[in-house]
Amino acid sequence: MNLSSFHWQPLLDRWQLTRDGAPFATPGSELLPVRWQGHLAMLKRALAPEEKSGGVLLRWWDGNGAAQVYAHDEDTVLMERATGGGDLFTMVLEGQDDEASRILCATLARLHAPRNAPPPAHLVPLRPWFRSLAAAAGEDSRFTRSWATAQALLDDPRDPVVLHGDMHHRNVLDFGERGWLAIDPKCVTGERGFDYANLLTNPDLPIVIRSGRFRRQVEVIAEAAQLDTRRLLRWVVAFAGLSAAWFREDEDDDGIASDFAVADLAWAMLEG
Repeated sequence: MNLSSFHWQPLLDRWQLTRDGAPFATPGSELLPVRWQGHLAMLKRALAPEEKSGGVLLRWWDGNGAAQVYAHDEDTVLMERATGGGDLFTMVLEGQDDEASRILCATLARLHAPRNAPPPAHLVPLRPWFRSLAAAAGEDSRFTRSWATAQALLDDPRDPVVLHGDMHHRNVLDFGERGWLAIDPKCVTGERGFDYANLLTNPDLPIVIRSGRFRRQVEVIAEAAQLDTRRLLRWVVAFAGLSAAWFREDEDDDGIASDFAVADLAWAMLEG
């Protein structure tokens, strides 16, 4: 994609912004580092509907647990930029796994807290999110197991909140004096345990399928989030199956294998 084809100048002029770096891309958005009224900021233009919806949710959170939005215009938001030197992914690899999990849980607790304003109207309930898993359920016994587990959880929801939807170690950043804040929400609503299950299934972490590490982080997360351990494990089985179904659609065998391994670890703890 040719990033220079995107015309930032009208927004730079309207919001009196100064470029502060080169534009870059993520799978669903284009970004440009800028300065705004003395602040280091980021322009983010959504290229996918879920990214645009995520910007609406960031505005609703209003900087409490998530990056602050300074201004917005249809598919683009001007938001604060992470300036701290911390990195949760690196912390895990350097032996600070427990601390990283607790930071993620504390961030989720802030996001899940009640707000005075009503939530955005376009929130998506969890059940439709599981379509990919339902479609894959007959292809492998592990898909079938995850879908059955998901159905039972979805039929008996508890603690409904506005979810982040994609909470992992690279979606909570160090914002310096503002602390650790979330980015890139997916605008979904449902049981809060769903967000915590995601913390245990990140296939980018090379240690995610280590049995001892998995058991330890289940304990840390359940305690920090005040979750029932068995229900958290059931959400891990459900979410790992869903993630594997998404990888199936992308024809990513490594991702499928990682998610199945995590689901097996959770199932073994449930049966043990």
